[in-house]
Amino acid sequence: MPRIRSTAEFHVHGLDCAEEILLIRKRLGKETGVGELSFDLLHGKLLVEYDHTQFSPTRIQQAVSETGLKCEPWRESDTNPSFWQRNGRIVLASISGGSLLAAMLWQGLTTGDLLRTMLAHQHAGGHHPAGPVLALCLLAIAAGSVFVAPKAMHSFRRFQPDMNALVVISIAGAMYLGEWIEGATLAFLFALAALLETYSITRARKAVEALMLVTPGEASVVHENHEHKVPVSKVAVGSIVRVRPGERIPCDGEVSAGDSDVNQAMITGESTPIWKTVGDPVFAGTMNGAGTLELRTNKPSSDSTLARIVRMVEGVQHRRAPSEQFVEKFSRYYTPAMLLLAAAVSVLPPLTMGGDWGDWFYHGMVILLISCPCALVISTPVSIVAALAAAARQGVLIKGGAYLEEAARLRAVAFDKTGVLTEGEPVVRSLHPLNDYSAEEILGRLAAIEFRSEHPLARALLRYAGERGIRPMEVSGFQSLQGKGAEGQVAGEKFWAGSLRLMSEKGLAIAGLDQRLQAFAAMEGSLVACGTDREAWALVTLADPVRAEARSAVAAIRAVGIEHVIMLTGDNAATARVVGDHVGVDEVRADLLPDDKEKAVREMIASYGKVAMVGDGINDAPAMACATVGIALGGAGIDVVMETADIVLMSGGLSKLGFLLRHARRTAAVIQQNVALALLMKAVFLALAFFGMATLWMAVAADMGATLLVTFNGLRLLRVKDS
Repeated sequence: MPRIRSTAEFHVHGLDCAEEILLIRKRLGKETGVGELSFDLLHGKLLVEYDHTQFSPTRIQQAVSETGLKCEPWRESDTNPSFWQRNGRIVLASISGGSLLAAMLWQGLTTGDLLRTMLAHQHAGGHHPAGPVLALCLLAIAAGSVFVAPKAMHSFRRFQPDMNALVVISIAGAMYLGEWIEGATLAFLFALAALLETYSITRARKAVEALMLVTPGEASVVHENHEHKVPVSKVAVGSIVRVRPGERIPCDGEVSAGDSDVNQAMITGESTPIWKTVGDPVFAGTMNGAGTLELRTNKPSSDSTLARIVRMVEGVQHRRAPSEQFVEKFSRYYTPAMLLLAAAVSVLPPLTMGGDWGDWFYHGMVILLISCPCALVISTPVSIVAALAAAARQGVLIKGGAYLEEAARLRAVAFDKTGVLTEGEPVVRSLHPLNDYSAEEILGRLAAIEFRSEHPLARALLRYAGERGIRPMEVSGFQSLQGKGAEGQVAGEKFWAGSLRLMSEKGLAIAGLDQRLQAFAAMEGSLVACGTDREAWALVTLADPVRAEARSAVAAIRAVGIEHVIMLTGDNAATARVVGDHVGVDEVRADLLPDDKEKAVREMIASYGKVAMVGDGINDAPAMACATVGIALGGAGIDVVMETADIVLMSGGLSKLGFLLRHARRTAAVIQQNVALALLMKAVFLALAFFGMATLWMAVAADMGATLLVTFNGLRLLRVKDS
């Protein structure tokens, strides 16, 4: 494998069909030094990872251009197409259709044989249409072939016939056989199919762009005692931005002054506004409520949480879904097989049975058109784009079609406890001094150790000490003990705080510990011990409330068909069992280190095949990485979870988990419907062709119909049934 060092973005004009994506993959796949290819079909954008010591952007452009597609470096202005780029297909399809209609009317009025010509099951050559009819047919063919002919010529040069080549061959064949109106019908129907396909892609693109349109174009930047409007794209990181009541927040940042309720539904999917005050994070695109806020920006507009969500949804081809890979492999064998079949139908009957060459050539062209895999190839990408856009609007960020399809196949789900099934912000319930140490002595040392820790329990202990006026003592040699606790030098002696497991490893014991544990377990809390290497100083009980939606979330995923639900936690077994029983999991594994969680997930994969790990995106990273799908809850550490997980529930709660699995299964069902529908229509019209009951225009109509059916069936996923 090449060492991938660089990335380059390109605008590929004419990238409006999944068939072109296959073409580019095939061409660049031959080049040494080219790595992952990512396609944004919605904007005609190509992202190439490459080794700059072996390849260059110029060579990438040249290679793509060899496929017949115009390729140039990406510019943001490329997202604002010209009038011709927006309306060219409409204009040409209208000219083609109007000319065809006029030709058909003229032919029908002057000869009366139009219906027989269009519905003939046998070749009826020798037509000599009147001059006006011929001119109108030529105009219809020319207008309908503008976008087809250049791509067809390049496919001929590569000796790799595609749908464009098949259409051009069929139109030329119809003209040669004197079927002028049928040739014009082919050109118009194919132009119409391409137009409607482009329309469907545009609709999907607008659904994604709707996520971004909510961000205001300007921000009110404060400078000392005045403010002025600045384009959001030019707001520097660290600027102070003022947001008045009812305005949308223009940038990601942190509240520096004021307080207000903020509707974060665009980012998190939460329908209830969240109260924001000094120090709280806010996101671009969210709606400010009744108060005035001043925020300090911490990201450029191009890297806001909303912008990153949009980029992830747009870049759905980055990791291709299994069904897409299947369709691509199928097409590699299917298309050549159909070409051979069409050639055999055109040549063998005249040679072996003395059939008419014109008739059988006509039937061969019909088979060529019917066999085009366009509907099959596009059946999956459109569905994936629509499904990811719909999920993003519900506050569920899925990083690619592969993860969406994997979510549809899940059979087991593992949950972390702290911060996932529970709120993750525990409070101290009680302090139990041991060996005659006072609460002040204990809290001063305990706060010193926990001051350096980022664990939720540490924050609770610091708040508890602060509320009692106890300041942390000086600490040196601080060391975090992963999954166990922490220790450091306090007042000249090593002091530690952590789990009972850590205490046991230090060879310390507490009289009557078993009885104490039974009492603590009934409180649904966690237990922290602390002391020196000589003796234990105290036990502290902390309560971490179970999330209100945890029990219903577990019930929801069971209703979808999840067979086994397990909770993995580093907490003690007694406390873990209480939480597990409360939310209704099947199995609880406690006293686990991060490596133990990873091992547990691997065991589940061996038993159930497809397993999801739901964690907070940080401590659970090893387990999430080895799971089939890693699902993280968004919250204060939203940047971290977006990088760690395959799927992010942006609301920070579990209420969207059931929706995710239902949506994934619905998407998988739609993709299966599309593939089956495309293949079924091909089979039906191929059968008609073998019996001489299909004409060229019927073949194009069948292909167009199949393409539109699978496209609009996929776009149904933009409408979310439930949340």
